[in-house]
Amino acid sequence: MSSSYFVALATGLLATVALQAQTLPASTPAANCPHPFGLADNTARTFTLQDGKGETTGFVHQRVVRLETEQNKKKTQTTNTVLLKSGAYDTKGRLLYLRDLTFRCRQDTAFTDGLDQLNPEQLSSFRDRLLTYTPTPLAWPNQPTVGSELPGGGMLVDVRSSAVDIAKVYATVSKRRVTGQESVTTPAGTFLCYKVEAELESATVARADLKLASIVRVVDYYAPTVGLVKSEVYNKKGRLEQVRVLTGLDQSAGSVVKETSKRKKS
Repeated sequence: MSSSYFVALATGLLATVALQAQTLPASTPAANCPHPFGLADNTARTFTLQDGKGETTGFVHQRVVRLETEQNKKKTQTTNTVLLKSGAYDTKGRLLYLRDLTFRCRQDTAFTDGLDQLNPEQLSSFRDRLLTYTPTPLAWPNQPTVGSELPGGGMLVDVRSSAVDIAKVYATVSKRRVTGQESVTTPAGTFLCYKVEAELESATVARADLKLASIVRVVDYYAPTVGLVKSEVYNKKGRLEQVRVLTGLDQSAGSVVKETSKRKKS
C-alpha cells in the first residue's frame, strides 16, 4: 500500500469532516455481530495523534481489505473477522510503518489485535533477528457493566538468533475496568462511549535480572458500533502524554475483497 493513497485519503477525510461533522448512531450491535465495530466493506478510518498539549504529531490511517467468517471444528461457534491495513504517518505524510491488524467478533463481544499495543520502536534494536509473535486480543463487550473488569491482552515477541534466545519484548494491557459512559465529540461525529481505564506495561527482558520497563495509564473511549473513538495516555505522574482521536470515517474509500472461508479453529 503506497503512502500516497493514505495521504490522499487523509486529505479527503479531513476536508469532509471540516465541512460537516457527522453524528453517528451509538446503538448496540446485534448479539451475533456481523462485523467488529461495524467495519464493513470499503470502510476507512483516520486517527489523529496529539501530544499532551494538543499539538498534532502524526496520523494513523486504516482500511478494510478483507472480511472473513471462521467456524470452530464443531461448527457451533462463528467468528467474524476484519483484516485492516494500518499505516502510521508523520505530520508531513511520510510513512513510518505499516501493519496488518485482525479484529474479530463473536456473539456480543469484539476483539482488537494485541499487536496494536506494541510500539514498533521496541523492536528497532533487533533488526535481522528472528521474531516470534504471540498476540492476546483485547475484548470489548457490546454492553459491559460499569464497574466491571475486562480481561487483559497485548503482544509478546520472542527475539532470537539462529542459535540462542536473545530477549522477550512485550506490551501488556492489564487492570482494565469500565468506569462509566460519556458522550465524546470529535471531527468524525458524536458518539456515546464506554470509558475503560487500564495500565499498559511495555518492556524488554534480556534476562531474569535485566528488565527495561515502563508503565503508563491508558483511558479508552469506545463505541460498540464504531470502535475506539479516543485514547489517552498518562505517565506515572498523571500527566497527559498522548491522545489518539478518530477524526475521519469513510465507508466508500475503495474496493475490498469480501471472502468467506471455512477455516477451522480449535
